[in-house]
Amino acid sequence: MSKKYFKGAAASMLLFSMAGLTPAAVSAEEASKDFSMTVFHTNDTHAHLENIPYFAALLKEKRAEVPHNVLLHAGDVFSGTLYFNEFQGQADLAFMNYFGYDAMTFGNHEFDLGTSVDGHKGLADFVKGAEFPFVSANVNFSADSHFDGLQSREVTAEPENGKIFNGIVKEVDGEKVGIFGLTTEETVAISSPEQIEFTNYITEAKAAVAAFEEMGINKIIALTHIGFDDNAAVDNDQELAKNVPGIDIIVGGHTHSKLEEPKVIEGESGPVVIVQAEQYHNYLGQLDVTFDENGVIKEYNGVLHAVDTKEGEKDDEAEELLKPYYDQVDSTMTSPTGGVAEVFLSGLRNLGGVRAGETNLGNIITDGMLGKAKEIDPDVSIAFQNGGGIRASIDKGEVTYGDVLTVLPFGNNLAIMELSGAELRETFEHSVKEYPKENGGFLHVAGMQVIFDGTAEPGKRIVSLKIAGKEVEADKMYKAATNVFTARGGDGFEALGKAYEEGRASEPGFSDWENLADHIKSLGKITNGLEGRIIATVPYDDVSLGHWSYPFISDLYYRDILADNSTFKPGVQITRAEMVSWIVKANGLKAEGKAPFSDLDGLSDDLKADIAAAYENGIIKVTDGKFNPNDKVTRAQFALILERAFENYTGEKYTASAKAPYSDFGNYAEDAVNAISMLHELGIATGYDGKFMPDQFTTRQQAAKIVSNYIYNTKQVKKAE
Repeated sequence: MSKKYFKGAAASMLLFSMAGLTPAAVSAEEASKDFSMTVFHTNDTHAHLENIPYFAALLKEKRAEVPHNVLLHAGDVFSGTLYFNEFQGQADLAFMNYFGYDAMTFGNHEFDLGTSVDGHKGLADFVKGAEFPFVSANVNFSADSHFDGLQSREVTAEPENGKIFNGIVKEVDGEKVGIFGLTTEETVAISSPEQIEFTNYITEAKAAVAAFEEMGINKIIALTHIGFDDNAAVDNDQELAKNVPGIDIIVGGHTHSKLEEPKVIEGESGPVVIVQAEQYHNYLGQLDVTFDENGVIKEYNGVLHAVDTKEGEKDDEAEELLKPYYDQVDSTMTSPTGGVAEVFLSGLRNLGGVRAGETNLGNIITDGMLGKAKEIDPDVSIAFQNGGGIRASIDKGEVTYGDVLTVLPFGNNLAIMELSGAELRETFEHSVKEYPKENGGFLHVAGMQVIFDGTAEPGKRIVSLKIAGKEVEADKMYKAATNVFTARGGDGFEALGKAYEEGRASEPGFSDWENLADHIKSLGKITNGLEGRIIATVPYDDVSLGHWSYPFISDLYYRDILADNSTFKPGVQITRAEMVSWIVKANGLKAEGKAPFSDLDGLSDDLKADIAAAYENGIIKVTDGKFNPNDKVTRAQFALILERAFENYTGEKYTASAKAPYSDFGNYAEDAVNAISMLHELGIATGYDGKFMPDQFTTRQQAAKIVSNYIYNTKQVKKAE
C-alpha cells in the first residue's frame, strides 16, 4: 500500500478521532479528498436464528442510515443449534442472501462435516448457494473434489457469487476497497478439514496486500477467523496487525470477543482498527471510518448494536422466511436423543444440587465433555463444568433434544486448556470456597476426584486432587476440557483466565448441549448415580474416606443434621429419637408446642423439639402415651415414618405404582408394603439379593444413606404451600 504515512501526524489524528473531533487544521480541500464508509459485521453466529427477525429489522434500519457500506461475516455459521443439525447451513444461508452480505470468510466450524458420510458436501452446497463471494487466502480446497471449480487462488476485481477467492475488490461510492480472508491454522486440530489444507496467515496476508497494492488499492480489510486474543504462537488479529503493513481494518471472529470499542494497533503504515461482534446474532457491529487521500484512517467510530428481542421491532419478511425452518426445529425439539433416563438426573439448586455438590447430571455432562475432548486430543485427562451453567434437571423417561437444550441453554463451546497442578489446585480452591453455600462456580468433574474440607478457611480447603487415581503434582502439566466461559476466567477463575491470556487454551468448539446429547445417546439407558467424585470431609475419626457411606454422612453433616462430634458410630443401630430428629431436620420442620409423650425425660431440648415437630406434622403417633425414644428402628418402621414425612413435604400421600419385587414381605400390612415399595421406586433404599429385610434394625450408616436419598428425592418435587 503506497501510503504517505507519517507516524506523528497519524497519531495526532487518531487522538482527535478518539475524542470524537476532527482536527481544525484539516482544510476544506483536504477534507474533500477524504472517503467515508461503513462496515457492518457479524461473526460466530453458529446457526442461532431464534432472534433473526429482530436482527433483520435492526440491520435494515442501520443500513438505511449509511448507504455507503459493506456487510461482512467473519466465519462460523456452522454448528451450534438444531437449525444447523437439521439444515446444515441452508437455513442460515437463506438469511444471508436475504440480507445481502458482501463477503464471508470461513470459520473453523465450517469444516466440522469433514468426517461425516458426505464429507464437506454440505459446505460446498453452502458456498454454491451463496449470493455473495467468499474470501479465503490461506485455505486450499483443491484436494477435495466437492469444491472443484469453486475456488480461484487469486485476488480479483470481478468476483462471482458462490465462489471462493483469496481476496476481492468491492466498489463503495466509487472507491475501491480490498477485502481478503484468513482462517485459523488450528482448524486442523480442532475441526475436521481432512484433505483441505491451511497455510501461514502472515505469509498469505502479505501476499494479498501486495496484490491489492499492485492494483492501486489503498484501503484494505482483512476478514478473519483467527481470534482477537487467541494463542499468539499460532495466530490472532493483534499479531496480524503488527506484522502485516498495509491492512487498515480487521473484521474478526473465532474468540467471540465483545469489542464494544474498536482496538487500534499502531501499524508500520498506519493505524489498524480491529472489530468483533461477540456471537449468535446478539449484536450487529458497525464501524464508520474516514480515510484520507492516501488511504490512511483518520477518523473512526465503532459500536455494537444490541439486538433487542423484548421491545425491538421484528422484520415481517424475515419472520415469514424463518417459519418453515422454525416449525421443523420445533418438531425436532420433542424428538428423542436416543437415551432413556431410568433415574432422575439432578440439575437442582440448594445444597446437594449443582451449585454445591456432585450430581449425576453434572457427572454425565462432564463425561460427555471429556469424551469429545479426547476425540480431538487423546492427552486430555479431565473435564470440569461450572454448576451455574446447568439450568434444569431431566426427569425419568425418554430424553429429548428439548430436555438437553433446557439443561444447557447457553451454547457454551468446548475449550481445551493446558494447566499446571498448582493452577488446578487454585482453580478447585475457588470452586469450593463458598461451600456449603451455593456458588455458580462450583465445578463438576470427570477423570478426577476432589476431596475438600468444607469447614476449613477458604483457600485452604483442598485435601486431595487425584487424576486417574494419582495425586496431582504442582509442577506437572495437565490437559483439561471445560467450556469457553469458564476457560476465559468466568465465575472469577483467575488461574484459568491467566492461562487463557497466555495462549494455553484452544477452542475446538462443539457446543455443550451437542456433546451432552451425543453422550446420552451413547449411554442408551441412563442409571448413573453419585460416584464420589467430589467429597467434603467430616470430622468423624471412625468413618473412613473410602467407605460407601461417607458421601451420605458428609451430606447430612453439612446440612447440619448430624452433631459435630469426633465420632459418628456408623455400625451402631439408630434410635427412634435420632431417626425422627434427622427426618424433621430434613423436612425443615419446627415445633410450635410440646409433644404429649411421657417418656422424654433425659433427652436434650433439641431432641424434644424435633419429636414435637414430628408429632405436630403427623409423622409419628401416640401409642399408650409413650414414644420409646431409645428403641431401635427396623427397616419397615423406617419406611413407614419416611412415607409420612414424604406426605408432609409434598402434601400428597404417595401410592407406589407396583409392589416392590422383594420376597420377604411376609405378613406385613398393606401400608408397610406401600411404604417399602415407595422407597424402592424412588431409589431411597434398596434390598439385597431379592430381599428387603424389613425386620432388620437400621444402623446409623444405613440411616444416613436413606435420609440423604430421601432429601434428594424431596428436592425433585414442589413443596406444598
